[in-house]
Order: sequence, then structure tokens, then C-alpha cells
Amino acid sequence: MSTIRISAEAVTGPDANPLPGVITSLHDLQKAGFTFLSGALPPGVSALLQNEGIAMAEPGNDVAPVEFPVITTDGVQLVYRSSDAVQHFDNWNELAAWLITPPRTATVKRNTRETRISVDLNLDGTGQFTCQTGLGFFDHMLEQIARHGEIDLNILCDGDLHIDEHHTVEDVALALGTALDQAFGNRRGIERYGFVLPMDESRATVALDLSGRPYLLFEAGFTRDKVGDLPTEMVKHFFYSLAMNLRATLHFEVKGENDHHMIEACFKGFAKCLKAAKLRTGTGIPSSKGVL
Repeated sequence: MSTIRISAEAVTGPDANPLPGVITSLHDLQKAGFTFLSGALPPGVSALLQNEGIAMAEPGNDVAPVEFPVITTDGVQLVYRSSDAVQHFDNWNELAAWLITPPRTATVKRNTRETRISVDLNLDGTGQFTCQTGLGFFDHMLEQIARHGEIDLNILCDGDLHIDEHHTVEDVALALGTALDQAFGNRRGIERYGFVLPMDESRATVALDLSGRPYLLFEAGFTRDKVGDLPTEMVKHFFYSLAMNLRATLHFEVKGENDHHMIEACFKGFAKCLKAAKLRTGTGIPSSKGVL
């Protein structure tokens, strides 16, 4: 739950009448779980909000906000200021929509003695993809996550491939999992679950729960040491590292004859699960605990 301090000039205009859309927007925000601090609202404004069923808490009345974002007016625009963001909006409808369904993007940079990685993603993208890890087949598999998960994804990795592929695959998974976790934020309103996928003679049964509890169950019998330049043993390790940093439960049961198809079914199946689970169909946290 977020707590917002609202100034009087953000509620009423110079003529003392409510700004367009403010009452409807405050109702929508309240239904989505937002709490409002009144600051020093004039009695007339407080009475207006009270009559409309909008609760305004006074500081100190059992309100313990994690942050104190402030909504004010700046000329004809509403300004939302928090510890790490300043956003400008032309009206209350735009502001409420941004607060209830904020952009789900993330940028992660991970630099070690073994790898230098950057990941940029947009959960609500269209599948745009650029990737350069130095491992062609791995890049092809990562593309499946973007294309079939409808996530815009940009991954760059400079790893110690002169040693082997392990650090590159593992660290990309760690960075990607972290970026996904950051983009999901508090996971409010998401479907949370997903499952699927056949591919030719192969079948990957993939189940995903964005539960906040990391776990991997992976059952697959690969017969080749490598597919392209990707060691098959690293497929399980990729999804393990991803699950740990995404804070998700992942189950894979993979059957087939062609290791290429089996691995691709894993990545496509995960992407389809992610596409289903990321959908925002409500405003609450999808858990009886109230947190994920």
C-alpha cells in the first residue's frame, strides 16, 4: 500500500471547484489500496472529499507510509514527487492511471571479474529483442523469452568465454531474473500463474508461480553434451539462477527426442507462462497474505 500527501491546490482550482477528474481518480486510487494524507487542507476541501467518501488520514493516526510522495500543481500540470521520481501529468485521470498501473521496466547492470552484463526490459512490450552474449544458441533461446513473452529485452554480455560458458549463462540468468523482479515491483494486480508447451515431437510442461518464493523443479533427459555452443547441463542451471533472482517457483517436465527442440520448448514454455502470469487483471496483491 502506498501513502500519498495531497496538497489543496491539487484538489481544487483557483475558483475553489474540484479539478476535472479528481473525485473519480481519488476513488479509483482508494479502491487500488492507496491511502491519502491531508496535509493542511482547507475545511471546505476536507468536507468535499468526506462527502464523496474519500478518506483522508491525518499524519500520526496509525499511518506509517514507507514513502511520502507529494501531489501538487505546477501551473496547469499535476506534479508527483517522490524520493526517486518526478512525474508531470496534464490531468488527474493520467496521474491515477500511472499510479495504479505504472510502467513495468527495469535496467540492471552486473559487473564482476568474470562478466560484464547489462539488461534492459519492458514487461509490457511487444517482443523487441537485441542480444549479444557471445553464444549464438543461447542468444536464440533468450530471443524466445522476448518474442513469446511479449517483453522488450536488450541483453549485452561480455564474459570469459575463453574459460567456458558457465559464467556467461549463469550471470545472464541472475541479471535477467533481477530485472524481471524489479519490473514486477510489488506484483499488484497480476495473474501470477502460468503454464504450457509442445514443440514438434517434444513436450515441455512448464508451470510458473510468481510467488516470491524461489524454487526450481527441472526434469529433462538431454542426450547431447552441447546444442550449438550451449552446454545442455547449463539449461537447468540457467532456470535455477533465474528462478532464484525472479523469486518465482518454476517446474519443468520435458520429454522428446531432439535436444534442440526440447531446450527450445523450455524457453518458449517459460515465455508463454510469463506472458500469462504478468497480465494485470486487477488491483490487489494476488495472495491471501497481502504480499508477494
